[in-house]
This record gives sequence, C-alpha cells and structure tokens, in this order.
Amino acid sequence: MKTILEINATNYSSTGHITLNIAKEARKKGYEVYTACKTAKVSLRFNYENQLYIGNRYDRLVSQELAYVTGLRGHFNILNTRAFLKKVDEIKPDLIHLHVLHDTFINLSMLFDYINRHAIPVIWTFHDCWAFTGQCPYFDIVGCDKWKKGCHHCPQIHVEPKSLFLDTSRFMWNKKRKLFNLPQQMTIVTPSRWLADLTRESFFKNYPIKVINNGINLDVFKPVHSDFRERYNLKDKYILLGVANEWGERKGLDVFIELATRLDDSYQIVLVGTNDNVDKQLPANIISIHKTYDQKELAEIYTAADLFVNPTREENFPTVNIEALACGLPVITFETGGSVEIIDEYCGQSVKINDIDALIKGIADIRNIPYERDACIRRSKNFNMSDKFQEYIALYDEILAK
Repeated sequence: MKTILEINATNYSSTGHITLNIAKEARKKGYEVYTACKTAKVSLRFNYENQLYIGNRYDRLVSQELAYVTGLRGHFNILNTRAFLKKVDEIKPDLIHLHVLHDTFINLSMLFDYINRHAIPVIWTFHDCWAFTGQCPYFDIVGCDKWKKGCHHCPQIHVEPKSLFLDTSRFMWNKKRKLFNLPQQMTIVTPSRWLADLTRESFFKNYPIKVINNGINLDVFKPVHSDFRERYNLKDKYILLGVANEWGERKGLDVFIELATRLDDSYQIVLVGTNDNVDKQLPANIISIHKTYDQKELAEIYTAADLFVNPTREENFPTVNIEALACGLPVITFETGGSVEIIDEYCGQSVKINDIDALIKGIADIRNIPYERDACIRRSKNFNMSDKFQEYIALYDEILAK
C-alpha cells in the first residue's frame, strides 16, 4: 500500500475541504493518506482520519508576529517543524501533496530540505500565486508583474500576508526560486487555466503543469427546500447573493456597498461570511450573515436567491460560483482570474473589472430575461467533486508508477 501525505494550512475552508476530499477519494482506491495542517482553534473541532497537527497555536502566534516584524515567512516554527518531520519519518510517505503553505505554520527550508534529501515526489496544488512571488498571493489589483523576473519594492507589503515596514520581497523571491527547486520530482497543479498560464511565466515554467478544476459536492449543493425568504421577510424581493470567506476590497465588498446605494428597494443584497468588523461597514439595507461552516445552510441560501454576484478582483477558481450554479443560481462576475472559466453563455455573464455600471446593467438584464435554473445545474455537473478528485488519483497513480 502506497502512502500519501497532504499538507495544507487548514482542514476547513475551501482549500481544507479540497484536501480532505482528495484524501477520502484516494483511500477508496487503496492509498493510505495522512493530512497535516496547522493547529488552530477551528481545526481542532474536527476529528478526521489520519489527521496530523503541526505545532501549537502559541508557537504560530509567535511566528506570525516575527513574520510581521521581519517580513520573512516560513523562516520560523523550527522546533515544531522538526517534531512534525519526525512524524513524517514514521509515516514514510511515497508522495507528498502540498497545498497552501503561507500561513506561518511550518519552516519552509526544513520542509523542502527534507523532501530533497529523501527524494520524495511532490505534487503542489497552487491555490493562488504566492509560490512564485516575493510577497503576495495575488497582484491583479496593483497591476504588478515584477514576479516574472524578480520581485522588489513591493507595493503590497501592508496587505495580507503583510509586513510591518520591511520590504523583503526581493530576498523572498530569490529564496523561493532556489528553495522550491525539486529537480525531476515535482508536478504543479492549478485549478484554473488562468493560473496555469501565469505559472508558465514564472520560475516554475520548466516543471510539468496540469490543470485540475476545483470541484464541489453535488449531493450537498443542489436545489433544496428553503424557508430563507420567509425567515427574512423577502417574499417579493429580487435577492442578490454574495458569499466569501473573508470580505474586503479583493472580494468586492465596496462594490456591494455601492450597489446598495444605487439599486431600488425591489432588490435585496445578502452577504454570507461576514463578521462584526464587516457589519460596521455595511449600510442597513444589506443583510449580513456571519461565517458558517454548515454547507447545507449555504445550499438553502443559494436556493432562495435569484442571482449570485461575484465582484471579485483577484481570484483563482472560486468554488462559490460552482455552488451557486449547482443550486440553480445564475452567476455574474468580474472578468478576473479563473472566475469566468466556470460559467458559460447559458448560466451567467461577466463584466470588466470595476465597471459598476456594466454590472448593474447585467443584473437588470438577467432579471428581465432570466437564465434557466436547469441550465445552471447542468453546467455545475462539469465540476463534480468526485470526478475532479479522480483526476488527482490518476495523477497519483501515474507518478507512483514511475
């Protein structure tokens, strides 16, 4: 029996669910799979099979502060990384599948040195652009392309993952270029064609790069009975829905705030995934629903809405678009990242980024001539989680057969 180790920052949120579901499918095919993530209050709520935790919350908080002050990420957590690698010695993985690594929970030099010394084949799924930049997960908002030849004078040192005042982007770009060099033993996977194209322009261009779209659980995300309209007294409203894990400029929070001032009261904006800080920014006519980990509750909200609005300015391949389609909800999105790759002419529209007038016109057009809900559901079947994760299993088989 071959053993696989998956490492991701979390065992919750979108990337956490992807990691765990790949593991689930791989076990069905006879692989022994371990998943590893940071130790956090939320992650400890779940008791998953073969789940390893890296470090402790206090060590991570110290590492976060050190990274914030120095601008260096992945340089700390030495003792906890050493303890984790001892567990890896016991597991003896035949393949390591990396996901999100930029959350100050593991020492990157120690991890990649270990992989190199043991010549373990690696699959690395890029959920954003961080692996080939000196600082940021995304750079669309600032229009920066320094990452192609070497980062410096970063315009985003105060954006997550942020630094207090030191710009270490040049150092970190060069460090990554050398550190992430795993000759003949790494395959890059991206969920979108957009990110694959960027990766081919980066210092990863000589590695095999494969596109495997994110998928969702179509047994959960489907039209369901929902009393959401009744509970919120929205019987005659046209509901515009937005869902995000963290709301801010990147996800278009300001766009929804502007829509709330420009649309008449026949519309109702509902935002899911908010918190107390976001609530302080919202006008009274936006319904705010705080972050939920209950996917069935999300499916009920999707089902009750009329249109999913995703004014994201930086995106890889947002599963929220797919979740909406699976519940019969059409999508309108900014033309950014892989967001537009999810929809087709029968289930949604895209408009140029930051063009609020075009967005409002698109919303009105869709309201006047609605898309068929069945067409939205049909489109979502292209992103069945089980089918997409089978592509990962086939990749495991291919690499381990060599």
